[in-house]
Amino acid sequence: VQLQASGGGLVQAGDSLRLSCEFFSGRSFAAYAIAWFRRDQGKEREFVGGIGRTGETTSYAPSVKDRVTIFRDNTQNTVTLQMNRLKSEDTAIYYCAADSTMYPTTIHTTTGPYDYWGQGTQVTVSS
Repeated sequence: VQLQASGGGLVQAGDSLRLSCEFFSGRSFAAYAIAWFRRDQGKEREFVGGIGRTGETTSYAPSVKDRVTIFRDNTQNTVTLQMNRLKSEDTAIYYCAADSTMYPTTIHTTTGPYDYWGQGTQVTVSS
């Protein structure tokens, strides 16, 4: 399994940004819950949002809940993180991760259960 994150960049506070995570594997994409985490310099990696295997369930961190939407296309093997009204504190490297959970609606918010990680994409928000 390989994950490729893209879409990061330098934006101004208040702008929107859409991150994409592409899944490459001979295994079924629908067998994995997908989440986005981020890490800023000197900080721990933190959960941003996640989506269950079927796309019926989502989960968001309180700090982004009203500004972020995550959705997936199981026919295109992609997950998208739409971020709106970006703030300077959203500046971080964003990683997507895949969890081979057996439960269709489970979304873990800690890093441990995630088996595979993308390389990360940098998001910088200038104030």
